[in-house]
Amino acid sequence: MRHEIKRRDLTVSAITRITPQMIRVTLTGESLADFFSGAPDDHIKVFLPQAEGEPARRDYTPRHYSQSGRSLVLDFVDHDGGPASDWARAAKVGDSLTVAGPRGSAAIGGDIRGWVLVGDETALPAIGRRIEELTPGMPVTSIVAVTDTAEEQPFETAATLDARWVYRPHEAAADATPLLEAVKRLDLPPQTFVWVAAEAGVARAIRTYLLEERGLPKAWLKASGYWLKGEADAAIKNFEEAG
Repeated sequence: MRHEIKRRDLTVSAITRITPQMIRVTLTGESLADFFSGAPDDHIKVFLPQAEGEPARRDYTPRHYSQSGRSLVLDFVDHDGGPASDWARAAKVGDSLTVAGPRGSAAIGGDIRGWVLVGDETALPAIGRRIEELTPGMPVTSIVAVTDTAEEQPFETAATLDARWVYRPHEAAADATPLLEAVKRLDLPPQTFVWVAAEAGVARAIRTYLLEERGLPKAWLKASGYWLKGEADAAIKNFEEAG
C-alpha cells in the first residue's frame, strides 16, 4: 500500500525515558489529522536539526499514533554518536521536529496461526506495536536482545504472549550468536509467521538458519537489517527485495 508523502512540522509535547536506554517522544500537530500508518513496521523519515548544514535524516517506526488526538509517538534508542539519540536526549517540550511518510505499508496477510518476532533494541518499536495490535488470543513469541533486565519493556496486548529476553552488552549487538541460539530453541508450528529485524549480519544469519536448517518457507518469513555495523543511516528493509 503506497501513501502520499507529506512533510509535517510537529511539536514535542511529552518526553519519557521508558527504560535507561529508550527515550519516548510524543509529537503533536494539526498536520497529523490525516497521518496513517498501516503496518507495525512502517518507517517515517525524521529530519533532525544539526548545528550546521542540512538536517540529518533517519528512519523511525511510528510506535503509536492518533489521528483524532493529532499525536505521534516515536521511541529512540539512547546510544553515543548518533544524531537521533543526541536530539532525543536534548529534546524539550515545545521543540520542533519535521517528519515525512510513511512512503508505504507492507501488510502481512494469510492464514497466520501464530507469530514469532525477533530483534534487538532498534526493532522494539515495531515488535511492541505488532504485539499490541494482534487479535485476542493470537499466539506470539517475542525474542528481543537487550543489554540487561532494566531494558525489558511491558506490552499491553490481548494476544497470548510469550516474551523472551536475551542479554548481551551493547558492543556485541552485531554478534548473531545470542539471538540465534534463542531462535534455535523455538518451536515453529505450521502457519507461524516469523519476523526478524536487527543488525544486518544478525538478521541474515537468523534468516539463513530458518530457511536452510528449519525449512521455513520464504513466504512465512520477513527479515530486515535495521542497521549495518560501521555504516551510518544504512539498512536493508527486506532481504527478499534486496536480493
